[in-house]
Amino acid sequence: MTDPLADRDLAADALHRVNAAAGPYLDSLASRRVYDAGAASLLTTLGGDLPERGLGTVAAVERLLGVGTAAGTASSGPRFFHFVTGGATPAALAGDWTAALLDQNSFARASSAFGTEAETVVLDWLRTLVGLPSGWGGALVTSATFANFTSLGCATHWWGERHGADPVRDGLAGLPRMPVLSGGYVHSSARKALQMLGHGREAVEVFAADGAGRVDLDAMARRLERLGGTPAVIIANAGEVNAGDFDPLDKLADLARDHGAWLHVDGAFGLFAALSPRSAHLVRGIERADSIAADAHKWLNVPYESGFALVREPERLGSAFGMPGAAYLPGPQDPGGGYGLYGPESSRRARALPIWATLAAYGREGYRAMVERHLDLAQYLARRVDESDDLERLAEVPLCIVCFRVRPPGVPEGELDELNRRVGAALLADGRVFAGTTVYDGRVALRPAIVNWRTTEPDVDLFLQVVRELARA
Repeated sequence: MTDPLADRDLAADALHRVNAAAGPYLDSLASRRVYDAGAASLLTTLGGDLPERGLGTVAAVERLLGVGTAAGTASSGPRFFHFVTGGATPAALAGDWTAALLDQNSFARASSAFGTEAETVVLDWLRTLVGLPSGWGGALVTSATFANFTSLGCATHWWGERHGADPVRDGLAGLPRMPVLSGGYVHSSARKALQMLGHGREAVEVFAADGAGRVDLDAMARRLERLGGTPAVIIANAGEVNAGDFDPLDKLADLARDHGAWLHVDGAFGLFAALSPRSAHLVRGIERADSIAADAHKWLNVPYESGFALVREPERLGSAFGMPGAAYLPGPQDPGGGYGLYGPESSRRARALPIWATLAAYGREGYRAMVERHLDLAQYLARRVDESDDLERLAEVPLCIVCFRVRPPGVPEGELDELNRRVGAALLADGRVFAGTTVYDGRVALRPAIVNWRTTEPDVDLFLQVVRELARA
């Protein structure tokens, strides 16, 4: 029998095995494929029937390490340009191991004063990092989707108050539909948040001025005027995923002020443009928002799952996400209360620890240097594309995403979409670098995002080399 109690003396041994594997794995990130199709067959060794008699601690950990270090996607490496995925800085990785080791339940101060205090500090550091005034509060959550959910949950509470109702207590029945307005950059995670909140994912009214999705401010203003003072929610987008473009936050803040609307900013990765004087103008006006959603596991480069919501009126978090009392649990106002009552999750790991570790280790200057390096790399890639006769850039590069397509001389326009789809699929199958396709203004394109702290010019050069090889294949 392999009762875990019998293996209690092997816990340190198992962790030593992980530590021994960590050095070679981390060292390999500079040269290994992002995805190794040849190792995919190892995934089958994870399956089979649930064992009646377990392998034991060390054997199970060794199998997991053997499969994961070979067949896992090296998304923490320097050539993962897909989605918008950061890596994990050395301090953040160690902070995450610390979180696992200590296994705190950061539901409340009563369950973990350490976890609660770390989260309080981290939220204030994040607020300061992106230039928000004092008084803002927030909560750490799992992702930008849940950061949008948390922020829009507060907006729903605000909207219900304007109708003399309490949707937290009584639900949405009997209330009109909450008007939600956005430009064409609105992300699917915001729609998913509205879906989970009961408003419906099609609740968003989109006001786009062009095929790329730029917001039509005049059309949005006319819609707000027709609402005649009915409370509405505006979703602004700071860093859209295809080209890294921004909605004009200041102008949307003006609309929200003039029409009494709630302004929510989805800044999943673009919020960190605030770190550099070269890009801070993109988030001008963000301090006028009512709520902001972002991900630390994107451009801040901490491990998954590390989203966060920031709210101008933090007391709304307790109103929107407090839970019915139970005799053994502290309430929101109790000295033993905490963040489990200010967001969607009750039981919560101490996800503040990797964020605390990385901000303490590198500070504002270190993160400014990283952001500016990525801005430089994006401009470098854009220049390389512009200098090529077989590539075509499709959008400006305000931040860290370069949207372009393969366009070899002589290939008819009608065949370019299919060619770029093939190149995108081949990139993922080849595995030396990782970047997927999107559709930008009706055209299939590649959209490498540069947000990993390890990425340098040779990684960008290899990316272009592989793109060209696969386009010719």
